[in-house]
Amino acid sequence: MFLLVGALLLAYLLGSLSGSLLLGRVVGVDIRSRGSGNAGGTNALRTLGWRFALGVVVIDVGKGALAAWIGLLLYSPAAWSAHALAYACVLMAAIGHTWPVFFGFRGGKGAGTLVGGLLVIWPLSVPWLVLVWVLVLTSTGYVGLATICAALCLLPAAVWMPAETFERNLFAVAAAVFIVFTHRLNLVRLAAGNEHRFERVRLLARLFAR
Repeated sequence: MFLLVGALLLAYLLGSLSGSLLLGRVVGVDIRSRGSGNAGGTNALRTLGWRFALGVVVIDVGKGALAAWIGLLLYSPAAWSAHALAYACVLMAAIGHTWPVFFGFRGGKGAGTLVGGLLVIWPLSVPWLVLVWVLVLTSTGYVGLATICAALCLLPAAVWMPAETFERNLFAVAAAVFIVFTHRLNLVRLAAGNEHRFERVRLLARLFAR
C-alpha cells in the first residue's frame, strides 16, 4: 500500500512540473498571462514561438512517459498489476499537469502528458490518435476539437485492439472524460463561434475546397 500511494503521489508531483511554466521562468515569462492563459503547448506556440513550444512538448510528454515507468517499476503484485498502476500514474501526472501544486494549481490541459504515458504503456494507440488529431486539425483548424476527437478515439481503440484488459478500458474512459472536461471551455467557444482557429493548418479543408 505504501508503494501504491507513493507511486501515485510521485506521479502527481512529476506532473506538476509544468514545461511551459518552468521554461517560462527561464525566459522571464508567465505564459498564463498571455494568449489564452493556458499553460500548454498550443498557447506556447501562439505566444512564444515553435522553439519554446517544442521544449514544452518534450517536457510534458516526457513526464507522462516517466510517470508510466514509475508505475511499472513500483507496483506491488499483491495489490495492483504493473499496468494498472502505470495507467493510474499517468492519470495522476495529467492531473498534476492540470492542477500543479508548484504553480498555484493553474496548469495546462493534460493531453501531452497522457500521450507520453501512452507511448510507454499503450504505444499502438498513439498512431491512431495522432492520425485523428491531424485529420481534424487540418480539416477544421481547431486544436481543442482535434484533441477531444483524438481522446475519444481511445474508447473504440480499447475495444478493437488486441489484448484488451479491464485496466486499459477503464483508462480509456477516464482519459477521454478528462480531456473533454479540461477542454470544456473550447467546446463553449466552439458553440458560441469564437474559438481560435489556426487557418494556416487547414490544408485538408483547402484541398477539398478546390
